[in-house]
Amino acid sequence: MSLISSGPRVIVALDFPDADAALSLASRLNPSQCRLKVGFELFVSAGPALIERLHALGFQVFLDLKFHDIPNTVAGACRAAARLGVWMVNVHASGGRPMMETAREALESVATSGQRPLLIAVTVLTSMDDGDLAGCGVTRTVAEQAHYLATLTHEAGLDGVVCSAHEAGAFRTAFGERFLRVTPGIRPADAALGDQKRVMTPGAAMGLGSSHLVIGRPVTQAQDPGAVLTAVNREIADALA
Repeated sequence: MSLISSGPRVIVALDFPDADAALSLASRLNPSQCRLKVGFELFVSAGPALIERLHALGFQVFLDLKFHDIPNTVAGACRAAARLGVWMVNVHASGGRPMMETAREALESVATSGQRPLLIAVTVLTSMDDGDLAGCGVTRTVAEQAHYLATLTHEAGLDGVVCSAHEAGAFRTAFGERFLRVTPGIRPADAALGDQKRVMTPGAAMGLGSSHLVIGRPVTQAQDPGAVLTAVNREIADALA
């Protein structure tokens, strides 16, 4: 079974300050409908024990710590993530090709029965626009910089990228269907934008070429998270049909 077709397309971002809040939300969701993402704040607060508890509830976990350091340090962090049994881990593509290659090799070295966490790289954060990049000294546009970093990621042999839905279709064409396009900044049509600048609805994102959608507040802050997730999955199915 391909990386694209196996398992839920939705990744719910557990953007909570502590384990109790995250587990309370997770208990209201169905592992057949989504995977879960654990980021900086929650992991620093709750630690590896939370990953074990989410696994016990039946969820696959995307450990979203965006490693970006010298190759040896990132390799060690990736090996530690693999020992937690996470489904996916990520790095910053701007760390460079040698860093990404070393991270991939580290995961391959600890693979069990040929299985290892998927490794993807962040291109340009969806909270950034052309002006933000210019403020960091990057002269390319968001689209140009994202494509440059996605090319670097593909050459390093990683499984895919974190990118905006606005770039997903071009990446699918350039790098193939099996190269994952994990898209944050997803908002149902009636949801607030929050701090995201480059956003899209679930159906539109899937139609343009995203392979997986990261959705946070529209699900986690809903009165009925399960119902929102069901509606999102229905929209995804309609888009793929």
